[in-house]
Amino acid sequence: MADTGDSLRDKPRWNLGGMTALVTGGSKGLGEAVVEELAMLGARVHTCARDETQIQERLLEWQAKGFQVTTSVCDVSSREQREKLMETVSSIFQGKLNILVNNVGTGVLKPTTECTAGEFSFIMATNLESAFHFSQLSHP
Repeated sequence: MADTGDSLRDKPRWNLGGMTALVTGGSKGLGEAVVEELAMLGARVHTCARDETQIQERLLEWQAKGFQVTTSVCDVSSREQREKLMETVSSIFQGKLNILVNNVGTGVLKPTTECTAGEFSFIMATNLESAFHFSQLSHP
């Protein structure tokens, strides 16, 4: 007989103990779920978001669950803030980063034909440039 979804969730899959992870955009949605999953599997996780209140609320929830999670406020559209975040992550994890999840993303809620050049630049810096830059910065 096949396992049900509930019984599969209770079975240990793998162990990420001793591993470290950075998840961008971890305060809500998919990013929040990824942070929780990695932490449940034993990884030490650092995550960031633009909204300080939201990321602090998540941090309290994760601490209550016993997860090893740290947080930073970071606007990933800013090259300087990305570099500062990676310095923080390197310090917290003693230079060891095993997992990078480039999750952050944003958009403008209007037709593309109405987007300004500034809005387009912000979207590209957040959604594309940040993933490229974080990948470069995290390479050993």
